[in-house]
Amino acid sequence: MENIDKNVILLYSISMGFKKLIAILSLSVITAILTFSCNTTSQAVKTDPVEKSAAATAAAAQNEEFDPTKISQQYYDTTRDEVRRFIEALNQIIRDRKFNEWKSNLSPEYFAEISSAENLRNLSEQPAMKTRRIVLRTAEDYFLNVVVPSRANLRVDDIEFISLNRVKAFTFTRNSAGEDISLRLYDLEKIGSTWTIIN
Repeated sequence: MENIDKNVILLYSISMGFKKLIAILSLSVITAILTFSCNTTSQAVKTDPVEKSAAATAAAAQNEEFDPTKISQQYYDTTRDEVRRFIEALNQIIRDRKFNEWKSNLSPEYFAEISSAENLRNLSEQPAMKTRRIVLRTAEDYFLNVVVPSRANLRVDDIEFISLNRVKAFTFTRNSAGEDISLRLYDLEKIGSTWTIIN
């Protein structure tokens, strides 16, 4: 009887040890599966090295400040000639009082800014408008009473690059004191092969 009790106790101990061993092994297997699963998921989220490199280059280019001194003389000359031709054509549109053609040369954002009730009201309050008793109610009023008298004969003397496809156009003139000054005419952006007034 004593031998049976010892064997039962021994078997029970072995059985309990085996259960602990199975529990430990099961826990190890589950941990390994979870670790593998997490690594696989994190690798799936990682981008392709080529995509990562392209994204990093684009981000660096965006963060890198534009340096106008890196513009070649040829690119400057070509761009200035394009801008001059654009402004000359625009001058003719303005002289011919073609509102819709003029409007088509403006960015939608700039046209919305010009057309805003607040802008028209502020311009109507200017002395030149008040003296002539002109009240601007529409963008076409603005075109006929502000643009036509003041922008029909502009001349581009210089441009300043803001980015590769954005420039400010200037003309040179003399003030009443006889000093040479530079007046900004337009801010322009080249979209595709077309220049557009953005401000």
